[in-house]
Amino acid sequence: MPTTPSPPSPSITVSIVSHGQLELVRPLIEELDRFSRDMVARVVLTLNIPEPDLLAGMDWGFEVERIENARPLGFGANHNQAFARCATPWFLVLNPDIRFDRDILADLVAQARPDSGLLTPRILEPGKAEPEQHRAIITPHEILVRRRPGYVRPVVPHWIPGLFMMFRSQAYREIGGFDERYFMYGEDFDICARTQLAGWKLQVAEDLLALHDARRASRTSRRHLYWHVTSLLKVWGSKAFWRFRAALRKAAAQASVR
Repeated sequence: MPTTPSPPSPSITVSIVSHGQLELVRPLIEELDRFSRDMVARVVLTLNIPEPDLLAGMDWGFEVERIENARPLGFGANHNQAFARCATPWFLVLNPDIRFDRDILADLVAQARPDSGLLTPRILEPGKAEPEQHRAIITPHEILVRRRPGYVRPVVPHWIPGLFMMFRSQAYREIGGFDERYFMYGEDFDICARTQLAGWKLQVAEDLLALHDARRASRTSRRHLYWHVTSLLKVWGSKAFWRFRAALRKAAAQASVR
C-alpha cells in the first residue's frame, strides 16, 4: 500500500524588521502562513521603533517572537540579533514589503546545492514585466555606466540586495553575520562578498519569483541618501571589497584562457 509522503519539517527562521511598518508586516506574515507554514519554524519580528500593535490577537501556524529595541539599531545589527534566536538550517532575511503568491521557500531549499551559502529567487517590482537584473560589483565606474546602452550584466550576480536573503545558517555563522559598522546600505554587498570569499556560493533560483513593493527612500530622504553615500565609501575602503574584486578578476582571467 503506497504511503503518503510526510510534509517537510520546518527548517527556516525568518527575520523581519519593522520601522513603523506593521501594516506591511501583517500581510507578509499572513502569506508566509498561507503558503509556507510547513517550512517556517519561527518568525523573529524586530520592532526597531515603537509603533501601535497591529498584530494583537493574531495567531499563525508558527511562533512569532518579538524583539522591541530600546533604541533603533542598524540593518545588520537587527538581523544579527535575530540570528541569535535561530536554531534552524536556514535563516531568511526579509523586507516587510516582500510579497508571495505561492510557496517558493520549499522550492528554494530543494534547489540548494551543498556549497550554496546564500539563496534568493528573482525579484519582480511593481509595474515591471521582467525581474530585476543581476547586479555587478559596485564600483564608481559601474554606477556611472549601469544604465547606459550596451552595459553587460553578469550572468550570475556578484551580490544581491538585502530584501530577500536566504542564508545557510552554517555559512552565516562562519562569516560572523552582517558587519554592523554599516547602519543601512552596503551591508548586503559586504556580506555577499564575504560569503563568497569564504568559499560559499551565491545561488539564484531563476524559475522562482518574489514580489517587491519597492520604496527607494534614498532618492527622497536626505538622511537615507547620506547613509547610502557613506556606506558606499565604507564598501570601497573595506578589505572585503578589494579581495572580492581581485577574486572576480582572477576568475575572469582564468575563464578567458580556457
